[in-house]
Amino acid sequence: MLGSTGSIGTQTLDVISRLPDRLKIVSMAAHSNVELFAEQINVFKPKIVSIGTKKLADKLHNLTSHIKNLEILHGDEGINQAASVADADITVVAVAGTVGLAPAIAAVEAGKNIALASKEVLVSAGQLFNDLIKKHNVKLLPVDSEHSAIFQSLQGAKEGTIKKLLLTASGGALAKHPISELHSVTVEQALAHPNWSMGRKITIDSATLMNKALEVIEAHWLFGVDVHNIEVVIHPQSIIHSMVEYVDGSIIAQLGVPDMRLPIQYALLYPERIDTNLPSLNIIKQNLLTFSLPDTERYPALELAYKAIDMGGTTPAVLNAANEKAVEIFLDNKIAFTDIEKIVKRVMNSHTPIVNPDLDSIMQSDQWARNEVMHCLMER
Repeated sequence: MLGSTGSIGTQTLDVISRLPDRLKIVSMAAHSNVELFAEQINVFKPKIVSIGTKKLADKLHNLTSHIKNLEILHGDEGINQAASVADADITVVAVAGTVGLAPAIAAVEAGKNIALASKEVLVSAGQLFNDLIKKHNVKLLPVDSEHSAIFQSLQGAKEGTIKKLLLTASGGALAKHPISELHSVTVEQALAHPNWSMGRKITIDSATLMNKALEVIEAHWLFGVDVHNIEVVIHPQSIIHSMVEYVDGSIIAQLGVPDMRLPIQYALLYPERIDTNLPSLNIIKQNLLTFSLPDTERYPALELAYKAIDMGGTTPAVLNAANEKAVEIFLDNKIAFTDIEKIVKRVMNSHTPIVNPDLDSIMQSDQWARNEVMHCLMER
């Protein structure tokens, strides 16, 4: 379990706690929340754990000294070992940002099936990662609610029958905020998501719709569908999690309450479905489901996904890294909300893509993009 103290991580552990006869944690990794991590280790008793730094590892050792035979690792090497531990059948990748890329690759190369919640892995290294998945003959199971919905809606589909993928989006915390006032939106306003409980970064991405831009790219690599046949639809109720339109005109959708534990459980148990008393949807009470196209003036970031894939090479990695850094700066109250998209677009347009990149090229482009964001900030 990579990213155990984050939003997806804690919900994954909740799912696992409901299935003690089916699922067991053998390794865990976290970034810096050492107190929560120690609590999780005490409950789930993995064999191997990893945390961000040596200093945090020493603190973790003190907090878990009563647990016998616990191996505590740290840093990049530690998370890679935790990702690929021999006893594991499946590795859940729920690490925020491109930090999850190397351990995800390590897990694939060790023959682990991947339950993927870190969209940055496929956004930054889609072709590279897909090639490794095929080479090592492992399963890639989506955890994001939208991609899980598409995955479920594609069960039994034959090649050549898909017309379009329809990714639904809530519209985020600012869907009804006056466009003329978006420039002055506060961090607190942008974080006030009406439906989902998520981490800070992805909640901001939801408000800009950059999360959907990244999901378009991820869906392209997950399902082999041209990005121009992937459409985003605003669906404020977050009940239909995404849809597949087939060539005969049929649309198949997956519905459920907005609870991430449902797609997490599906990924962990696929293809089985088991009742673990998670909340179910009362369809009778859902008397209004609405849909609309995204307003490009409100959500200018969305078009960057299509442009990034068209530019190709390392451009999606640059898009993702520039957005990560710009959101970080916004959360520190150093730029305006509307500056996020402007900075990302500027950095992306300044990039010369590297065609067919290897991991080193991807990571170098990632770092270049972050540096460019800082240059933009200094110039401002």
